[in-house]
Amino acid sequence: MNQRVIPLADVRQLQQVPAIPGTLAPPVGLLQDSRGRALRDLRISVTDRCNFRCVYCMPKEVFDEHYPFLGRDALLSFEEITRLAQVFAAHGVRKIRLTGGEPLLRRHLDQLIRQLAALPEMEITLTTNGVLLAKRAAELKAAGLHRVTVSLDALDDQIFRAMNDVDVPVATVLAGIDAAAAAGLGPIKINMVVKRGYNDQEILPMVRHFRGSGHILRFIEFMDVGASNGWKMDEVLPSAEVIQRIHAEFPLEPIDPNYPGEVAERWRFADGGGEIGVISSVTQAFCGGCTRARLSTEGRLYTCLFAHSGHDLRSLLRTGASDAALAAVIGEIWGARGDRYSEIRSEATANRPKIEMSYIGG
Repeated sequence: MNQRVIPLADVRQLQQVPAIPGTLAPPVGLLQDSRGRALRDLRISVTDRCNFRCVYCMPKEVFDEHYPFLGRDALLSFEEITRLAQVFAAHGVRKIRLTGGEPLLRRHLDQLIRQLAALPEMEITLTTNGVLLAKRAAELKAAGLHRVTVSLDALDDQIFRAMNDVDVPVATVLAGIDAAAAAGLGPIKINMVVKRGYNDQEILPMVRHFRGSGHILRFIEFMDVGASNGWKMDEVLPSAEVIQRIHAEFPLEPIDPNYPGEVAERWRFADGGGEIGVISSVTQAFCGGCTRARLSTEGRLYTCLFAHSGHDLRSLLRTGASDAALAAVIGEIWGARGDRYSEIRSEATANRPKIEMSYIGG
């Protein structure tokens, strides 16, 4: 049955119905956008701050000193996040990923995880740079977190310190990965953003280190997210070349996706040493199967990682909108969605304004 989408102009009529704290939003049906893509995944940024200054995400020259980070009052509260998550769940979302910035910088994050984990049939995951993970892994697992993804761009300590640009040693992140595994937050995915001429020499060392560990190493093409990372096409190492380099030493075999819309192309080692993945947003666009929505730290809904503007849900929350009103707005936004940035990426899109990754979440 088709989901009835209520025009934004009619939302105020629905706001007269109060929300009941602590209850699930009524089921309102699955959504499809203008290209027939379902809404299945929600990424929630819980902070726009980070303790790294990675050159491809938050370069120091832009984000230090005078960058206008959000104040505490601008952030969605845990209760507001949970309420929105309930409405998204009623629309068919079954996976929530907490992001940032660095999400572990948000105080008492385990409390939010506990609230979200109470949603029926919901998988709760988190992406982190791993710096605080050794201290927090056990409490995150106890709160109901299912899995973690850890960003790690090199094993060579000098290269890694240069990439994070705050002199954090790689040993700190490796300790976080070990702690997460010990806490039962696996299988752990390890994301390496590959930037040609900066860290591409670390591809094989990373493979050698994590092969056979039970972790899943994934290589991500350097993307033109935001406007501050100085993206250039000649610094993109195509995933096809990544696979070629690895296959030359460790023969690989392709394997099927885990689920429809999975963004990583999966490969396994022919000798049974585990699997790797490649995420090829630049050279092999997967817009046609994208099922993700993104909720920013201050409650704006974005329908694409490369979006230039979002839809303000925080104002609706704070002016008394009912769950039905929120569901209607989300339904209309997703129903009108036609995003396909990676399919149309060209010189014409190069200077298009885009939201920074640290704000919207990766």
